[in-house]
Amino acid sequence: MNKQAIINIIKAKITDKIQNFENLIAETRASNNDTKSSMGDKYETGREMLQQEINNLQRQLNETLNQQAVLQKITSDPSEKVQNGALVKTDKGLFYISASMGEISIDKQKIMTVSAESPLVKAMFGKKMGETFTINNIHQNIENIW
Repeated sequence: MNKQAIINIIKAKITDKIQNFENLIAETRASNNDTKSSMGDKYETGREMLQQEINNLQRQLNETLNQQAVLQKITSDPSEKVQNGALVKTDKGLFYISASMGEISIDKQKIMTVSAESPLVKAMFGKKMGETFTINNIHQNIENIW
């Protein structure tokens, strides 16, 4: 498995997501400036709603920047056990432990990217090839780790 290709795809997705949030924040700020008027309280409510939207977008941007920081620390070196940066094959699927960006496809294989904070990863963290773990009463066998 080419872990560097996986890392590159995730980095590209995160960069796109950051750019999107930055654009949305800029557009929302511009709308907020457009609503400034001397017409009274009706516009104050609209501006407050826009400010809440900006705050929400800023929070999501910060989460994405944190994911980017986690990804910067990950290398494509082989892993002996389940840890950050490990590609883990269980009898239920392929999981790449880094930033949670959903499902990606490489060489027609579906890989689920998951955060080290997820319950799934917490259940398998530190385990080695051949070991098993259980989550939600579902037993999984670790078949391979890259």
